[in-house]
Amino acid sequence: MNAGVVIVGAGQAGYQVAASLREAGYREPIALVGDEPNAPYERPPLSKAFLTGEAAASELEIRPARFFTDRAICTVLGRRAVGVDRVARRVRLDDGTVLAYAHLVLATGARPRMLAIPGHDLPGVHTLRTHEDAEALRAALRVARDVVVVGGGFLGLEVASGVAKLGSHVTVIEAAPRPMARAVSPPTADWFAQAHRTAGVSLELGTTIAEVVDEGGTVAGVRTDDGRVIPADVVLVAVGVAAEDELARAAGLETSNGVVVDATLTTSDPHVSAVGDCAAFPSGEHGGLIRLESVQNATDHGRAVAARLTGSPQAYRAVPWFWSEQGTWKLQIAGIATGADTFVVRGEMGTGRFSVFCFHDGRLVAVESVNRPADHVAARRMLAGGMLPGPDEVRDELFDARAFLSALAAGPR
Repeated sequence: MNAGVVIVGAGQAGYQVAASLREAGYREPIALVGDEPNAPYERPPLSKAFLTGEAAASELEIRPARFFTDRAICTVLGRRAVGVDRVARRVRLDDGTVLAYAHLVLATGARPRMLAIPGHDLPGVHTLRTHEDAEALRAALRVARDVVVVGGGFLGLEVASGVAKLGSHVTVIEAAPRPMARAVSPPTADWFAQAHRTAGVSLELGTTIAEVVDEGGTVAGVRTDDGRVIPADVVLVAVGVAAEDELARAAGLETSNGVVVDATLTTSDPHVSAVGDCAAFPSGEHGGLIRLESVQNATDHGRAVAARLTGSPQAYRAVPWFWSEQGTWKLQIAGIATGADTFVVRGEMGTGRFSVFCFHDGRLVAVESVNRPADHVAARRMLAGGMLPGPDEVRDELFDARAFLSALAAGPR
């Protein structure tokens, strides 16, 4: 019997590899290994609807259990892969189980970065990555009066919105001068800063913390770099994640801020692929290797690897897109704004419905849309098809993204 495909990581990317393999007609064994006891589930709601009690755990499941049974996808849950023998093509699990593979897919995801400061491990200090993390944080928030979120990225602001909605006082501490500074343009970042403050969230920008204050063995607050103490019953550390590439490194695979793969998502071993948050893949648009943390990236990676393993190899060139729901504001991003030097705003920022077109050297590289979903859809089509308006075109008061695409599709008259 063919050893088939073993997928280490039962998140969005790992699930997608397994599902797409079966959809493409793959008939050999598939084993989906996850170190959590839960069946594959969606992570985005953990910082939003699940945290505020608006979504139940059962609503997070990507597919019901029968989906995997019906497709003969063997789910090995609550087991951690601890070693890979690339010569024998075997994966060893923490309970001693050994799984043989014809092809191995690493979908190991990422782990939260921790703070190297006094008090970082006190009761009351949380991270948020897994279902278990979300359960613990949700329970803590039910009785919290003062919450401090360390990190003003997507995750930190999503949680802050939910905490404010629950009625607790929340302070976001961010080392950069703007929230989401590494992910969005200055106009978008500044707008969100003001919007969160108006909604009752305290923002401490350009600030770091020196310690988590210990009172009787639990959290009482955080001390900032300038000596102030901000009260807190609960502290959430949301300062980013690191690729979970330890298994790959131990196996001798090439790593660099993730598991290094080529344009087909193959690692330095042709019998091993890597997908999703853990994969560092070549970017034709930005040069070098990039690693993205998004559902879109995980899903598209999974589909691409499944296509290659079933005889339809192709270079991965999908346009990246992201979203973040913060209160009543839905931010959707197409492309990557890193390095952009020109920003053109369309719509009315005062109404909370606008898009920021981001250019680098006059070339459109990203569009950030707040409560303007039609602009987001059009932007993805523009970037995917290379149909790019220039800054002056977008500044024209008559410019409409959908009309621009329609005119290009119609061709010259």
